[in-house]
Amino acid sequence: MTSHSRHSVTAVTLPYLFRPAEIAEALGCSEWWLKEQARRRRIPFTRLGGAYRFTAEHASEIVRLFEERPTRGVNARDVVPAQRSRRRNAEPTVRLVARPARRLRSVHQSATAL
Repeated sequence: MTSHSRHSVTAVTLPYLFRPAEIAEALGCSEWWLKEQARRRRIPFTRLGGAYRFTAEHASEIVRLFEERPTRGVNARDVVPAQRSRRRNAEPTVRLVARPARRLRSVHQSATAL
């Protein structure tokens, strides 16, 4: 039997497990979003004792999963900024009017019936 203490062996063999708050802060997202993605099985995670935990490799893979690459052959001049465009000859906007509440209609109808 070796004279290694239990702590020195586990520190070498087991990866550090980060809490969701730590990973969320590092990734710049909310802890809720991170847990929701894990719950829906969209990102890698470890679950110990009912709690989500993440390794450094998990965090790297999460970044890779949500990375977006530019489309080949697209020039910077071809990219249109995301803005709301108003059509010049569009029809005027129609305003919607809410109906009166059901309880108010029944009171109003009974008052007019008298």
